[in-house]
Amino acid sequence: MSWRSLVTVVLFAGVLASGWVLWHQRGGDTAPATAAELPDYILNDFELIALDAQGQESFTLRAPRLARDPGTKTLDIETPLFLIPPAADSQGGAWEVRSKTAWVSESGDEIRLRGQVQADGADSGGSPVTMRTEQMDVFPEAKRAVSPVKVTLTQPGLIMNGRQLEADLERNRITLKDTRSRYENTER
Repeated sequence: MSWRSLVTVVLFAGVLASGWVLWHQRGGDTAPATAAELPDYILNDFELIALDAQGQESFTLRAPRLARDPGTKTLDIETPLFLIPPAADSQGGAWEVRSKTAWVSESGDEIRLRGQVQADGADSGGSPVTMRTEQMDVFPEAKRAVSPVKVTLTQPGLIMNGRQLEADLERNRITLKDTRSRYENTER
């Protein structure tokens, strides 16, 4: 046997061994999903109206995708739009709340919004209000929202930045801590 034939056999054996190792390592760190990890249902391009304990509308939800976890009975939602109606005796309109993702508790009384959160509504005088943040928790039945991170609140003539948002959506009252405000003249 010539030295070229011997090198060819050794290289061929190396290729086979490498192929065998790669074949056995493929997907080794990703175990197949068990039935408990898979959602028990998925909704695509839907609108859902959630009711509170008294049968009144708690919130309306529109989104391209929702998945329900069968173990915790919670919902994971992609790019949701929540419409939170005002209280029956309130003068304000509905709040529109958008984000990249959302998580809804089993009972629907807590919504955790994450990523590019924007809430649009009106103050008690009817002026438009926009809140922007990266994280907000909304409690629709209590008509309340909170955020521990930076929040930008915009109204005609006012831009306010702060932290620790506490919003009473029923009475249209918003509280921020550590605020910085900028007033602008909107009359020209």
